[in-house]
Amino acid sequence: MRTNDSIIQTKQVNFFYGTFKALIDVTMDFEKNKVTALIGPSGCGKSTLLRLLNRMNDLIDGTRVEGEVIFEGTNIYDTGIDPVDIRRRIGMVFQKPNPFPKTIFDNITYGPKLNGVRSKDAQETLVQQSLEQASLWEEVKDILNRSAMTLSGGQQQRLCIARALAMRPDVLLMDEPTSALDPISTAKIEELIAELKRNYTIIIVTHNMQQAARVSDYTGFFYLGKLIEFNPTEKLFTKPDEKQTEEYITGRFG
Repeated sequence: MRTNDSIIQTKQVNFFYGTFKALIDVTMDFEKNKVTALIGPSGCGKSTLLRLLNRMNDLIDGTRVEGEVIFEGTNIYDTGIDPVDIRRRIGMVFQKPNPFPKTIFDNITYGPKLNGVRSKDAQETLVQQSLEQASLWEEVKDILNRSAMTLSGGQQQRLCIARALAMRPDVLLMDEPTSALDPISTAKIEELIAELKRNYTIIIVTHNMQQAARVSDYTGFFYLGKLIEFNPTEKLFTKPDEKQTEEYITGRFG
């Protein structure tokens, strides 16, 4: 499926952990200001693809990429591309909340400070803006100097989202961001995703098919490293093109 408004494209991407081929000829377009969900059974390549989109897999020894990942017209795997800059522009939120053992304020300003934001006024503005975007400001505005580790799991995950947003990314990658959370916290993160897509492109890996149906505009179904089907979410869940997709979403395999 091709669109004119894609911010990231993968072209014939293969990915290897040593000799194991984890992704096979994956070609996808991720549309700007939309939510794309990646679904499929465990070990099918969803999280591998997600980490490939901001070069997080570079940090794993013995991995190799073939093909192209085009981000705003540039192949991010070209020589001379700075992976740190790519990760600043394509942020990531992980499965388990991973706040730094620092204050709430310092969690948000950690990345911006490394990137030269020195003024206290600028830091305070950034903290408020990022926490407001992550729907957390009202809950923490009076305890910014308290350790982030004292927050609940759901609050910690929203803090991690705020921390990613403080870097002013274009794209936000989310690797099962609610799998460690209770239903109320999950609902808050899902509401947040709907808000954030006004300003960001979001790509989410989820094992929860109901969640994919609720939050995403497009869904890609993966099986054994292959992209089996990629379609608008409503179509994929109601009239899938592939028999394999239908069998997976109706629970007949996987």
